[in-house]
Amino acid sequence: MQKNNSELVESRVPGTWGSLLVLVGFMLIGMALGNVIALGILAIYYSADASTITVLLTQLISDPSHVPNGWSAMMILQGTVHFFSYLLPALLYWFYIERKSFSDFEIKRVATPKLLILAFLLVMVFMPLNSKFIEWNAAMTFPESLSGIETWMKQKEEQLAMLTEFLTSYDQPGQLIVALFVVAFLPAWGEETLFRGIIQRKLFKKTGNIHVAIWLSAAIFSAIHFQFYGFIPRMLLGAVFGYLYYWTGSLRLAIFAHFVNNGFVLVMMYLYNVKLLTINIEEMKSMPWPLVIASVAGTFFILFSLRKQASGEKAIS
Repeated sequence: MQKNNSELVESRVPGTWGSLLVLVGFMLIGMALGNVIALGILAIYYSADASTITVLLTQLISDPSHVPNGWSAMMILQGTVHFFSYLLPALLYWFYIERKSFSDFEIKRVATPKLLILAFLLVMVFMPLNSKFIEWNAAMTFPESLSGIETWMKQKEEQLAMLTEFLTSYDQPGQLIVALFVVAFLPAWGEETLFRGIIQRKLFKKTGNIHVAIWLSAAIFSAIHFQFYGFIPRMLLGAVFGYLYYWTGSLRLAIFAHFVNNGFVLVMMYLYNVKLLTINIEEMKSMPWPLVIASVAGTFFILFSLRKQASGEKAIS
């Protein structure tokens, strides 16, 4: 009997580990291509030749505050590399290897206003709980035998902290809009498409255990950021997005929640920089335990409310 189109596509799609290898290959190619294209854009931006722009790029990564228009250049670099490293490889894999469309990411039509509000509240309520894990993770120490690794990890963390402080030093509305697009929207779309929309689903299909799939994809999501002193809180955040996607069946809700998480910090930093707030969210001390406990209860309550609300929606045929 002749195979139908869906069977033909299924037969040419590699297995779980093969799919992950293809994705990694796409990401590595995309990362290399993104860096080359970013260099080209920066060369045009600075009207510089190849040798000059290479030196400038080194300075930009090590100390962007001493590079003319360093903030804009960093946004160009970040946005271009992220697009080619995460979003484009994920979409190329989905469209040309899986032969699927955007709509196939959505299992249910559940991105309703009520669920968007619940997803927003979920991110806000989860923050005090996750801040405690941020505090614990940042305080981790290594045995003396691993002191060299610890020193290297701390140096990487200090460099990333310096870059974060520089990138959130904006005080113009236009800069906030650019930051929301580059630092909040692009990562939300690209990372949720890759880690929840593809990797989590492939792992679930392979293991048959959604909890293993969610936590493993969340661990990969956290590890790929190479921020060692933020591994645990980022993994927990990835797991929250994973359950949100699984229980609601809507990748758009996971993307929205991810955007809210990143965008909230950016907006708070802008309000602090323009003196409308006196609290720097990046320097906030440890959250009190009553608030953390309330955050735990609130997070579970909202997650199960989302699950209950979404369970009544019909699956997309």
